[in-house]
Amino acid sequence: LASNIKVAKKMVEEEDENVWELIEEIIKNHPVLLNRAPTLHRLSIQAFEPTLIEGKAIRLHPLVCSAFNADFDGDQMAVHLVLSQEAQMEAKLLMLATNNIIAPSSGRPIAVPSQDMVMGCYYMTKERKGVKGEGKSFSNKNQLITAYQNGQVAVHALVNVRIDGQTIQTTPGRLMFNTMLPKEVRDYTKTFGKGELGKLIAELYKKFGFEKTSE
Repeated sequence: LASNIKVAKKMVEEEDENVWELIEEIIKNHPVLLNRAPTLHRLSIQAFEPTLIEGKAIRLHPLVCSAFNADFDGDQMAVHLVLSQEAQMEAKLLMLATNNIIAPSSGRPIAVPSQDMVMGCYYMTKERKGVKGEGKSFSNKNQLITAYQNGQVAVHALVNVRIDGQTIQTTPGRLMFNTMLPKEVRDYTKTFGKGELGKLIAELYKKFGFEKTSE
């Protein structure tokens, strides 16, 4: 497409469609390393599968910010390209962020929700007395969700619902939250704050390993 580096740079700056298609093909299954100084521990440099976007800002998943000791005020990071086949294999096996959910120093989850994510989970799973629909009974999960969507039950209302052959006292918010989790770790009676979310991630890791926990 380009006869020299200068022409190639111009084509990238002009956002030629052919260039983006070619670059996307090149970076497929090709991890890059992100590093935030100071590099205090192993998780300060991790591998990611990049997605091309417009602009110069690096968009990072908020769950990996704790490992980098990063916050949300415009931190600066370095991007390193992995060149050799051996280095690419090492990055995929050892350095991918999905394989670094647990802190090596403590064995506790380091990829845990923070900020608005914690507030959202807490709001979804809390209960309140005297709200609309409190004390009602439902024969199954779908009936409760439909009642909530129609405004007949508040998201924080304690109700009785049949789940897997048992009558459980829970809220519409807790039901929707737990529906996203594997059956083995569901708890329809708990309010999830930051501590509870950390314990949930640790339990997911013990039961299912890195891949399913990251999903």
